[in-house]
Amino acid sequence: MGHTCHISQVTVRQGLPRSGRSLVTLGAFVFALGLGAPLHAQTPQTPQTSQTSQTSQTSQPPLPKTPAAAVATPHIEGKTLEGKAFALPSLKGKVVLVLYWSTGCAVCRDKMPELRTNYEGWAGKPFELVAVNTDARIKDMQDYENIISRTVPTRQRFVQLWAGDSSYRDNLGKHAQLPAGYLIDKSGKIVERYTGRIPPEAWDRIADLL
Repeated sequence: MGHTCHISQVTVRQGLPRSGRSLVTLGAFVFALGLGAPLHAQTPQTPQTSQTSQTSQTSQPPLPKTPAAAVATPHIEGKTLEGKAFALPSLKGKVVLVLYWSTGCAVCRDKMPELRTNYEGWAGKPFELVAVNTDARIKDMQDYENIISRTVPTRQRFVQLWAGDSSYRDNLGKHAQLPAGYLIDKSGKIVERYTGRIPPEAWDRIADLL
């Protein structure tokens, strides 16, 4: 039970056209990637979680939060999808939600619209969302992001790193289940860890830390 994805060899590439061929029905592909219909807009002052889907997968309650990781002060560095250098310590003074995910994880993809909407809702606040993609091939992530660039407004896009890049480093170890999240306070310390869907209470906790 619980909303977690075991890391799978299945990737988005299986649902994408080969290079050189045009995309087949963009709407159908977007649905396959878990983008679905956009959520209701939220005001910046009161970010909220989306209503769960009426599927057997999302009808169950989210997994409860687990204690903070043994590593009290996380360290993540690498390059963003845009090729910019990134180091987690540079975000000290902000509340940070770090999410490990994969394009082959249906739960991860299903959660993305909610994360984007809430990220937009916290605009102007000392909050940052950092997503670390664990796909074996960067092409799978790039193909996914090509669709995102056509369907998601810029204000809903957050920092994205690929764990397979030669510049990537972290001290959080491997994650057997995805998605996996870490909530980091303004001092740079991990205060909560999540396995599976980010629970609704996490957004309340973020508000408290802000």
